[in-house]
Amino acid sequence: MTDNNLSKKVNFLIFYSIISTTFFLLFVVYLNIQKNKNLDELTVKRINIVDETGTNLRMVISNEVRQHPGIINGEKLKPRERPSGMIFFNSAGDECGGLVYDGNKNNAGMVLSVDKFRDDQIMQLQYMENTKNNARKYGLQLWDYPKENTNRERNKRFEKLDSINDKLLKKNEYQKMRLDSLLMEDRLFIGKNFNKDVGLFINDKTGNPRIKIYIDNNDTPKIELLDVNGKTID
Repeated sequence: MTDNNLSKKVNFLIFYSIISTTFFLLFVVYLNIQKNKNLDELTVKRINIVDETGTNLRMVISNEVRQHPGIINGEKLKPRERPSGMIFFNSAGDECGGLVYDGNKNNAGMVLSVDKFRDDQIMQLQYMENTKNNARKYGLQLWDYPKENTNRERNKRFEKLDSINDKLLKKNEYQKMRLDSLLMEDRLFIGKNFNKDVGLFINDKTGNPRIKIYIDNNDTPKIELLDVNGKTID
């Protein structure tokens, strides 16, 4: 190889190195500008908000197709249909509540849920509507779980229910779940029911209505005290 050819190759490599380095630096500067740029509009299908480590979820904002199925007691739930909205996650990595919404020609609704630690929802600010017949329910809803740490067993039993086709057998198995204290019980609702009663409705720990203070659709104020069988206490 002549000195002239060698010199040409060296010069080419130097030129290539300078050009490559320049483009790389320009690319880094561009990324830095984009990182600190204020955006007026952003169109995405899902956003994951994570902690400072970049690995643990804190919030997911998503459409209905890409929505997170949830994590309870460290276990990611199976894929399921969930509405668009925001799902919140605590420092333990579990879902701890969310805001979801939807609406179509049949139904509409929006709920803000608060979950029990390592379990499902216990409180909701909710709006639900059957848009075909204009029937609506909205207000504050509270639930209780009779036993602690029943989420895993409850999910196993629900999976078993999904495999049962016989309606009567499925109903009996569901009732058994209630007898085994695996299901949440309605405790309180403040708002407007589907039957258009507006007021305060309190149930006992097994879900039986016990106190009703409300105004019915005819503007008649009522106070009802009920026993465990639903009969009025005089």
